[in-house]
Amino acid sequence: MFTSAKSDYLLSKIRDGISMTGGEKLNLIWLLSIPSILAQMTNVVMFLIDQAMVGSLGAEAPASIGLVESTIWLFGGLSSAFSLGFSVQASHFIGANDFVKARQVVRHGIVCCLAFSLTMMTVAALISRSLPVWLGGGDDIIDDAGTYFMIFAFSIPLMQMNNLSAAMLKCEGKMRISSALSVSLCALDMLFNFLFIFPSRHITLLGTEWYIPGLGLGVTGAALGTTLAFAIVMLIQCWFAFYHSEVLGVIRLKTKMVFQASYIRNAMKISIPIACQSVLMSGAQIVSTMIVAPLGNFAIAAHTFAITAESLCYMPGYGIGEAATTLVGQSVGAVRRDLCRSFANMAVITGMIVMTLMGIIMYIAAPNLMAVMTPVEAIRSLGTDCLRIEAFAEPMFAASIVAYQVFVGAGDTLKPAVINLFSMWAIRLTLAALLATTYGLQGVWFAMAVELTVRGILFLIRLYRGRWLKII
Repeated sequence: MFTSAKSDYLLSKIRDGISMTGGEKLNLIWLLSIPSILAQMTNVVMFLIDQAMVGSLGAEAPASIGLVESTIWLFGGLSSAFSLGFSVQASHFIGANDFVKARQVVRHGIVCCLAFSLTMMTVAALISRSLPVWLGGGDDIIDDAGTYFMIFAFSIPLMQMNNLSAAMLKCEGKMRISSALSVSLCALDMLFNFLFIFPSRHITLLGTEWYIPGLGLGVTGAALGTTLAFAIVMLIQCWFAFYHSEVLGVIRLKTKMVFQASYIRNAMKISIPIACQSVLMSGAQIVSTMIVAPLGNFAIAAHTFAITAESLCYMPGYGIGEAATTLVGQSVGAVRRDLCRSFANMAVITGMIVMTLMGIIMYIAAPNLMAVMTPVEAIRSLGTDCLRIEAFAEPMFAASIVAYQVFVGAGDTLKPAVINLFSMWAIRLTLAALLATTYGLQGVWFAMAVELTVRGILFLIRLYRGRWLKII
């Protein structure tokens, strides 16, 4: 049922103007979603294990990573936004069966993304030592936090090219390749972290003593392990996207590259609202970290671990959202308005159902999830409370995630970005600042749950009105 040939056949129906039944549409959504969902879930599981490795070192190590984590999201969001400006265009050209222009867009994307990532790397490296101080970190964690962020800075070009190649494979509908490599990235990250974080040691397994080599680098080892994993997977993914792909492989272009202003202009039109949103949303996450930081290292660690655990719940939404971006993007290129709306509605409903079920599971399993990541009881208790508060917001969170990805596929990014920013800054941060002093970390997470619910409602209203379809 879930075969590459089946998804390719159904995607060809979009491009060739052939009508599709409701069952075929739903089948195609799942064909594209399931690899992404599995990859997203594997990412989180691996990251949970990664967090558990650092968490075993005590409260200071995870707190040092948690302090700069929101800033890392900022750079990651900018990287993703810049990639989307080119991959959405490629998706539209694929839907229109114009593969030559799709490859031209890919070539422009490679050059522009490389230049952009080198700029981001320079900025991140320059601020790496001052950042933990700006964020209000204690003297016991700022050195490790600065080192972790410095190593991350030099991995930004690797992350950028990995994002671009993955986005191009997804817009083509090759979810399985990108998802398999995403799983490989997590597995390699876990392996390298296991070797780099801990010192050499002997362990007993199945009654036999084993010698395990290690560098004992702690937080620094976690950063180096992730960077090495990115380097390996990026090279493989770029080969699949830019050489092996029959549709997007730039090796098939026999002409010299000539910059075309329309590709750059359209990329900026799509990317700039997403990039501004990423800056302001990540800025909001940084402000949120600053709200949490005065609550102490236990609160910072619990906040970081709870965010990681919660991602088990919302990653399926992002997987379905990625499928929606591909399907809506190709439907736009094929100029099929009714099909575009149908895919959008079905994807959003599917996402809400899946994430509601995941929210129920998260509420029940919250203590176990936190126990995986830390042996510190105070951190586990705080994190459990936060996860159970957040579980009630998951249905509307799903609506905002998938609907936003629908709008991205249509190239409609400005107004959705405004909705996200209004919701985050006017509701979440204001409410969190008011509640943190009285209710501590639980108050911050209650504010988050309220904001996500409001955001989901606003996105459903925009989806229903249909103004995002004006591109067709």
